[in-house]
Amino acid sequence: MATFNTTVVLPNAAGPTMSAGDDLALAERLAATRGRGSMHPAPPGPPTGKVARMRIGLTGIFVDDQDKAERFYTDILGFTTKTSAAYGPGERWLTVVSPEEPDGVQLVLHLADEPVRAFQQASRQAGRPVISLNTDDCQREAERLKAKGVVFVKEPTRMDYGGMDAVFDDTCGNLINLHQD
Repeated sequence: MATFNTTVVLPNAAGPTMSAGDDLALAERLAATRGRGSMHPAPPGPPTGKVARMRIGLTGIFVDDQDKAERFYTDILGFTTKTSAAYGPGERWLTVVSPEEPDGVQLVLHLADEPVRAFQQASRQAGRPVISLNTDDCQREAERLKAKGVVFVKEPTRMDYGGMDAVFDDTCGNLINLHQD
């Protein structure tokens, strides 16, 4: 599974076009006015010009049965259980990861309740997968999964945007997209 990186540039206190010298001049003006009872506090937030990186660490789907889902996502799909811990009455905090990226994005397998089951059914009827899993070879991966009994509702197909997609049933209430760039 891939790690998704998003870069967020935090604006500096006086606008996006300031130079380092402008930052210094602004700081000197603020320092000078603070001593005279200025009504303007220091600019909030981190130091100017810093770049904050944000990544997706967890994403989740709902499943009808966590034990069954854990077996499917590990034994059939090949993921590794990262966390399995008590989370509430009859539910675990259950996450799986790609064995190639054990510190990568975790997929949380939440236990579904009645409102979620209604949403799952509507999504299935619309043919809408709940998540997309990436692969280097969609056709080969589909054949490997079929050999393990996985049912595909859409065979590997070249999409108009250039990628290849196939959709399968995870046996736990969801349609899952298998994607190749």
